[in-house]
Amino acid sequence: MAALSCIPTPIASPTWRGWGMLGAGLALTCLAGNSGCDFGNAAPSKPLLIAISGDTAGWIVPCGCTTNQSGGLLRRGTYLDQLRQQGDLVYLDAGGALHGTSPYDIAKFEAILQGEKKMGISLHNIGAAEAALGEAELRRIEQTLDDEPLFLSANVHNHSGQPLGIPAKVLEIGQRRVLVIGVLSPSFATDQLEVSDPKQAILNELQRSQESGGHDVSIVLAYLPEEELRELASQLPEVDAIVGGPTGQAMAPEQNGPLLLASATNKGKFLIRLTLPVGKKQRMTGEVVEMTEDFAESPGQQANLDDFYQELAARDFMSSETSFETAPAGESHRIAGTKSCRQCHEADCQVWEHSAHAHAWQTLLKTGSQVDSYCQQCHVTGFGLPGGFVSAKRSLDRVNVGCESCHGPSQRHAEQPQQRTYHFQNAASTCVRCHDPENSPLFDYDTYWPRIEHGLKGTS
Repeated sequence: MAALSCIPTPIASPTWRGWGMLGAGLALTCLAGNSGCDFGNAAPSKPLLIAISGDTAGWIVPCGCTTNQSGGLLRRGTYLDQLRQQGDLVYLDAGGALHGTSPYDIAKFEAILQGEKKMGISLHNIGAAEAALGEAELRRIEQTLDDEPLFLSANVHNHSGQPLGIPAKVLEIGQRRVLVIGVLSPSFATDQLEVSDPKQAILNELQRSQESGGHDVSIVLAYLPEEELRELASQLPEVDAIVGGPTGQAMAPEQNGPLLLASATNKGKFLIRLTLPVGKKQRMTGEVVEMTEDFAESPGQQANLDDFYQELAARDFMSSETSFETAPAGESHRIAGTKSCRQCHEADCQVWEHSAHAHAWQTLLKTGSQVDSYCQQCHVTGFGLPGGFVSAKRSLDRVNVGCESCHGPSQRHAEQPQQRTYHFQNAASTCVRCHDPENSPLFDYDTYWPRIEHGLKGTS
C-alpha cells in the first residue's frame, strides 16, 4: 500500500453538473493522491462511494409534516441501498444527530443510531449535540449498540486526557484503505469535555497512519462552523476531502486547494457523496444529494421507526421530559380547556368544531405519530403549560388545537370574565409558532384566517 510520501497529482478543473433536486448537485473533481496515489498491485474492481450524512438534528422522518419535505432516515436507507448496487460503499456521519439532551432527545438519538446501524454505518463523528450529552451518557449509549466502537473524534477528551471516541480508523473497502478522522470545533467544548486543536489532531492521525502502513484515501469529518471549516481546509493539503457539519445550509463539494470541501447539514435533508472511480490515479468527484420524496421509504428504516414509536408509546414522555420550548405564561396563567369556553362563546366554539384545529389529534393518529412529543406540540392545547397537555396517556382532554392554543391560558378569565385572557403575542405571531416554513410552507395569514374567522371585532 502506498504511504503518505506519494507525490500528489495536480488537480484538474472542476466539472459542473448543476444544482437541482433528486440526486442532483454541484460535482467537482479531485485526483486521489494526497494520501497515497497508488492502490497497490491489485486494481479495485468497483468504484468507491463514500456517503456522508450530518446534522440530522433528531429528524427520523422528513423535516416537516407536509408533502414535498426533505430528509428522513427512511429515504436515506433507500438511497444508500441504491449506492451499494453501484460500487463499494462507505457510510459515515459528520455528527449533530440529536436536537437536545432531554430524555426524549436521548431516546430519539438512540433510535437514529439504530437506524444508522441498519444502514451499515462505519463511523459517527462526535458533533456539538453529541458532546453536550457528556462522557457518561455517550459511553452508555455506545455500549447498548453492542458492536464495534462507533463514535469518532481525534480531539475530544475528558479532563484526564482520555479520548471520548476513537481518533481515526482505516477502513479496508475492496482493494482500498480509507482513513477516516473526526474532529470537533473547540467552540463546542463543555464543562466536562475538552476539545484540542483540530488541525494538529488531524496531522497526528495522518502521521500514525503513515507509520502503520498508510492509506489510499483520507476523509476528515469536521464538525466546525463554516468559517472555521474553510480555514481548516486551507491548512490541510494532505487530505483528500473534508466534510463538515453546522454550516447552516449544505455545501456542495468544492475545490479548496488540493482537496474537496463539503458540508452535510440542515436536518438531514442532504447527503454528501464522494466517488472514486475504478483505476489508478482516478479523479475523486463529489456531489450533494437531497433526500426528496422521489426516494422510496426503506422497509428496514420503517421497522426502526415503528420500534421507536413503540418505545415512545411505552414511555409516554411528559412535556417536561423534552427540550421543546413553550410560550411564556407563568403558573398564574393556567389552561382551562376548550369546554370552559363554550358556555359563553358557543358560536365561536361552533366555528372551531368545523375547523381542522378541532381534529388536529386525528391527523397524528393516522400515522401513529401521536406518541411523538415533537408532533404533539402543535396538535394539542397548552403543551408544557400549567394545566395544559402533559402526555398522551395523562391528558387526552387537552388534545386537538383548542381555543387557548391561540388565545392563551384562560382559567382566570373563565373564573372571572372581567379578567382578560392572557395573550401570548399578536394573532399572526401565534399562528407561525406551528405554521412555520417546515410544517406549513404555504401559510399566509390573510388566506388562512377566513377559514377559522370567529368572534366579534373589539371583543376578547
